[in-house]
Amino acid sequence: MPDFKKDAADLLKFIGGPENISAVSHCATRMRFVLNDNDAADIKKIEDIPAVKGTFTQAGQFQVIIGNEVPQFYNEFTKISGKEGVSKEDTKTAAKQNQNWIQRAMSVLAEIFTPLIPAIVVGGLILGFRNVLGDIEFANGTIVSNSQFWTGVNDFLWLIGEAIFHFLPVGITWSVTKKMGTTQILGIVLGLTLVSPQLLNAYGVAGATEIPFWDFGFFTIDKVGYQAQVLPAMLTGFTLAYLEIWLRKWIPQAISMIFVPLFALIPTVIIAHTILGPIGWTIGQAISNVVYTGITSSFSWVFGLLFGAFYSPLVITGLHHMSNAIDLQLIADFDGTKLWPMIALSNIAQGSAVLAIIFLHRGNKKEEQVSIPSMISCYLGVTEPAMFGINIKYIYPFVAAMIGSGIAGMVSVATGVEAASIGVGGIPGFLSIKIEHWPMFFVSMAIAIVVPFILTAFFEKKQLFVANKDTDHTPIIETTK
Repeated sequence: MPDFKKDAADLLKFIGGPENISAVSHCATRMRFVLNDNDAADIKKIEDIPAVKGTFTQAGQFQVIIGNEVPQFYNEFTKISGKEGVSKEDTKTAAKQNQNWIQRAMSVLAEIFTPLIPAIVVGGLILGFRNVLGDIEFANGTIVSNSQFWTGVNDFLWLIGEAIFHFLPVGITWSVTKKMGTTQILGIVLGLTLVSPQLLNAYGVAGATEIPFWDFGFFTIDKVGYQAQVLPAMLTGFTLAYLEIWLRKWIPQAISMIFVPLFALIPTVIIAHTILGPIGWTIGQAISNVVYTGITSSFSWVFGLLFGAFYSPLVITGLHHMSNAIDLQLIADFDGTKLWPMIALSNIAQGSAVLAIIFLHRGNKKEEQVSIPSMISCYLGVTEPAMFGINIKYIYPFVAAMIGSGIAGMVSVATGVEAASIGVGGIPGFLSIKIEHWPMFFVSMAIAIVVPFILTAFFEKKQLFVANKDTDHTPIIETTK
């Protein structure tokens, strides 16, 4: 096992000493710091430490990439620094002191959607597989039309797909209460009241000749469900959480178990179906209509170019989490989304820029410990390791990826490529794409692979957009004569 004592001591020294550390934790590959003064950290010297493979700052945290041996490094660091580690959640809380209000809002949005991502990914894969079973026409028809077994599989898998996407409000209200530290089962119950079978399904509202209602004599409440709706679930979830927090301040602890849930849940459900649900639905539809208009207008190619190019910078700021809600709203309103294909293409473009760096800097073993895993991660839909570990560090690969993603996004939107679901990014993203749009998505994917690779090599050769023109980018190649 490597001895990290010297490297840990050097990191402590160059990060500004123990007095500059507000909180420290670690994840699978990185040390996560909240620093009292980010400017006190000497990034150049930190990145020269043998065990360190890169650094970046995100969401108020200064993160140091160590690799798979980070637990051992972390143990040495805490011994030397005398700083006891805290949980990742506590680190995030401490990091908020370094965030502005926009970053804090995006952080909250991220914390709500992050726990839902595994289910959304599974749902996207299932819907993509069902597309293959039921929509691809072979010589003798679709797979489903020629096999009772696959017909059964197709029908059975919808059980899971429906649970994930139609009942998404349950996951959102649960996630809100989890993030707010309130009673999670109340969040689940609230979510269920938004998608109850007793209500008119949200997908049937537009074509309904009559809306059912509860009749209270002198007023009525429409029995309308909010299947797949994001904003109604978020608004009601936060209402429930804040109402519970307020009630706990005033209701004596001896009777809080009875009256806090009662007085938090019932008013919230009433407000959900009379005020917040309709408002959230209206706002959600307005946002999706604006985006849909931009994507389908005569200038849709401009929208695709700009969104494709600037999605990666949105990831840096955390604003990209808004796209999840917009995508889900587009799917609910228009049975598909043209945003998600561009997100998948952006993932691929970032990975292709890293692939170029791997090729250009082949033989640089230290860099490959970051570049190769991050490239694979990009191609599977997770871009942060590549962006912060390689592309932003050099700048020119990031610019190349933005250009390639912009061109790919322009082609994707201009040719009407649409996804039936979200959740599967990167190269496997084609499974989320509607079958009839596969050919043009593959063309767009080829652009996202080739253009960033070529531009990264060109920019390095011409020393364009480089972080430091004095930096030696000559590939380290082991040769024999």
